[in-house]
Amino acid sequence: MAKPVVAVVGRPNVGKSTLFNKLIGRRLSIVEDTPGVTRDRILAPCEWRGRSFLLADTGGIEPYSDDIILSQMRRQAQLAIDQADVLLLVTDLLAGVTANDQEVATLLQKSGKPVLLCVNKCDRVGALPPEYYEFYNLGLGDPFAISSVHGHGTGDLLDAVLELLPSSDPAEEDDGMIRVAIIGKPNVGKSSLVNRIAGAERAIVSNIAGTTRDATDTEIHNTHGDFVFIDTAGLRRKSKVEDAIEKYSVLRAQMAVERSDVCVIMIDATEGFTEQDSKVAGLAHEKGKGCIIAVNKWDAVDKDGRTMDQMRKKLENDFSFMSYVPFIFISAQTGQRVERLFELIQYVAGQNAMRISTGMLNDVLSSATARVQPPTDKGRRLKIYYATQPSTKPPTFVFFVNRADLFHFSYQRYLENQIRETFGLEGTPVRFIVREKGEKQ
Repeated sequence: MAKPVVAVVGRPNVGKSTLFNKLIGRRLSIVEDTPGVTRDRILAPCEWRGRSFLLADTGGIEPYSDDIILSQMRRQAQLAIDQADVLLLVTDLLAGVTANDQEVATLLQKSGKPVLLCVNKCDRVGALPPEYYEFYNLGLGDPFAISSVHGHGTGDLLDAVLELLPSSDPAEEDDGMIRVAIIGKPNVGKSSLVNRIAGAERAIVSNIAGTTRDATDTEIHNTHGDFVFIDTAGLRRKSKVEDAIEKYSVLRAQMAVERSDVCVIMIDATEGFTEQDSKVAGLAHEKGKGCIIAVNKWDAVDKDGRTMDQMRKKLENDFSFMSYVPFIFISAQTGQRVERLFELIQYVAGQNAMRISTGMLNDVLSSATARVQPPTDKGRRLKIYYATQPSTKPPTFVFFVNRADLFHFSYQRYLENQIRETFGLEGTPVRFIVREKGEKQ
């Protein structure tokens, strides 16, 4: 059964993201003293008194703005309102009741959903300041005096949230879900792909580089399985990242890679391979994640019968440091091969989590060393006693040898190729750990 949703809404810069982070107990949403930092909806699990629900952070609602980004932020907030079971309207004690607060309150009342009014920045303990009582004018009942920075009043607020949530059985854990981070440089179509997969405007799409800032999660349940797609900010060269908000965005994208099982590395078919694409891919490779190269905007490329094969060969050469990675040519705009992407994600996730028995591994090792003798140095030959796989994600192999310095990189590469040839391991890096073993052992 789906978890109930509680949406945090309000005009810009009243402390919605700070409250969101405080309630979920971690810094997931970017916080900066600048209006309009949060743009897309951000969902995260929240738990209080043994009850779990999803908390949604939203961009600030500017009722009358014609700005492209602000109008899409307003649309994203409206989608969050439509999907929520309970709404938290956050206001600012220091600013008082503004015309925008009145408009947002009216919007929420029209939704027919239960609304809890939060007066933020009540940072002092003790008697409530006179300004607090002004917020009764919004017509939403008794306001909750809270401090999103210090956490004052959030316990009472969460108690009230639980009373308004629909009664249900404890939500099932998200075990078995494949977490997929969509990464790439700016403007390659990451948010468009998430929207196409979700079948809705889940993330704001614009030609303006840097539109996506937070890493936003989208749950997808279909015939292919259960997935969480994480849309991330575009990753640019460090020298190009000057804005403080973008620095946080890059950090969020890196954190998204950390908590993913599979990384879909998107590149622009109309631009081809760039140095930044290799750096983005290198980030996923170094973290040991399952990887897929998705060549987006394939519908915009002039093609003949050989175009795909030619581009695939070029990309295989460009990504030679990730020879294991599969390629898929897609169009987020038209949906071309997006269904095939689900199958590939599930396959790569399985390869990344593959475990090989010690017996089978050593059979391959014995055959490989008989075919190509281990290297020697000054009359001493490398002797590999046995190998075992202690962990997965990525598959990691420990080799016990007589002398670690004789286990040259070239021979490691040979053995890796033999293991891949036998067991597949497509789409995932592998790790080798070399340990010396004494003769007595």
